[in-house]
Amino acid sequence: MTQPGSANRKPTVFFLFLAGVLIAFLFLSVIFTFSSSNSLPALSRLRSTDACNCNGNNPPRFNLGFDPPVLTFYDDPSFGYTFAKPIKNWDKKRREWLMLHPSFASGSEDRIFLVTGSQSLPCQNPKGDHFLLRFYRNKVDYSRIHGYDIFYNNVLLDPKMVGCWAKLSAVRAAMLAHPEAEWTWWIDEDAVFTDMDFKVPLERYKDQNFVVHGWPREVYEEKNWLGLNAGSFLIRNCQWSLDFLDAWADMGPQSKNHEKWRKILLTTFKHGADDQTALAYLLVKEREDQLRSKVHIEIGYYLEGYWLVIKDTLKNITDKYVDIEKGDKKLRRRHAELVSEKYAKVWEPHLKDAGYGYGSWRRPFVTHFAGCQPCNGKINPSFSRESCWEAMDKVLNYADNQVLRNYGFTHPDLSDPSVVSPL
Repeated sequence: MTQPGSANRKPTVFFLFLAGVLIAFLFLSVIFTFSSSNSLPALSRLRSTDACNCNGNNPPRFNLGFDPPVLTFYDDPSFGYTFAKPIKNWDKKRREWLMLHPSFASGSEDRIFLVTGSQSLPCQNPKGDHFLLRFYRNKVDYSRIHGYDIFYNNVLLDPKMVGCWAKLSAVRAAMLAHPEAEWTWWIDEDAVFTDMDFKVPLERYKDQNFVVHGWPREVYEEKNWLGLNAGSFLIRNCQWSLDFLDAWADMGPQSKNHEKWRKILLTTFKHGADDQTALAYLLVKEREDQLRSKVHIEIGYYLEGYWLVIKDTLKNITDKYVDIEKGDKKLRRRHAELVSEKYAKVWEPHLKDAGYGYGSWRRPFVTHFAGCQPCNGKINPSFSRESCWEAMDKVLNYADNQVLRNYGFTHPDLSDPSVVSPL
């Protein structure tokens, strides 16, 4: 007669046996794994790669597929991207849009959107299109390294705002198209990022809305329109900035007031009405009111540096950086491009005495080939076309070496863009 509970005893013993076998197997597997880890590294890496979706658990930077069915300023029929349709209450509109798009709201206060551009037709200078492509690639490289988005415009968004004035239309449209970005950064097509590590110190501008390179004394005291350069500037995405752009554009060729302003600017600066004289006039004449308090003329670093001053300093700068790198193994360490900002910070203690701008042995942030006109070929008579080409090759290759390093290559000769060598 079967005793109570004896019917369940055999399965229990069986399962205990299986559990013991499994534990023993796992124990032996662990020992084998550790003992053979040095002999089979490739196999272990391959297995871990096959079993892992490296991006599977990482959320996207932005939720690009989400746009709630709630009416925003974009749905307003009166909303427009041109200066013909002024924008009001932009701060409120932008704030409400960010609340509806929380994935964009996070970190928006430090987000920069880069804008640049050139003409829509082929360059008159035979080398122009080649150089413009390389200038653009440089900006794409810098933007990718620092996580910035970029818009390259090559059409006239306002047919009457031609030449240098076209940038204002592009900047305004970019601000409205990208409410997720706190700052819009215009940079001329013939400007080069020559320090791929340097980032604009936005904390310096927490109380300002417009940043341009220049010399405050020359602008405010000497009333010199050459005391600044409008080839590189940052503008905060806010109502103040839209009003500022409206006032600036009112001096342009599309405005009914253009002829009046042309005469005023010619009288004031003895120079024609272009975007830079117009900007200088706004700062000079409005310096005592709120406008001046919201504008920062940056002299502390090369937000825009003149190429003739910079081109012959690169050899000395390179030598100093090489010497520093030899003494710091962290700087010599190879790494993925996406973590470049971490290694940029390692440089800073070594550069604390380098200074910024003119006379510094720190890499110049931006080199601007003002006067070279690589596309139309109408160069400044103060220098030759050949000197421009030679300097552009040298500066572009200097910047490119900082990028290529993360891919294992370098230009051994800065005068030859076609030749690279493995590191």
